[in-house]
Amino acid sequence: MENKMFKIRLKKGDTVVIRSGKYKGQTGKVVATHPADNKVTVEGINVVKKAVKPTRTNPTGGFQEITKPLFVGKVGLVEPTTKKASRIGYTVKEDGSKTRVFKSTGKEIK
Repeated sequence: MENKMFKIRLKKGDTVVIRSGKYKGQTGKVVATHPADNKVTVEGINVVKKAVKPTRTNPTGGFQEITKPLFVGKVGLVEPTTKKASRIGYTVKEDGSKTRVFKSTGKEIK
C-alpha cells in the first residue's frame, strides 16, 4: 500500500473541526503536528486510556489518558465567519511573502 503524503497546512494553535469518524463535528485546537506521519494532535479529541506498569515513581501503576494524533484528512480549519470547515490555500504577495487563505472565501488566515 502506498503512503499518500499530504502537505500539512495546519499550524499549532489553529482551531479545527473533525470532518469524519467517531468525533465528527467536534472542534479543538491543534496541539502538535506530525508531518512524517501526516497527522495532527487535537486537544481533547481521540483521548485513549493506556495501562501503565508499576514503577518506583508510580508504585501502584494504573491508567493514563493520552491524546492520540488524527489523520490530517479528517480535520479542517474552522472559518470564523461561517463556523464551518474550510480547506487552506496559499497566496504570494508582491513583496514575496506567502500567506495562508481560506479556499471557500479567499480571506487571509490570521
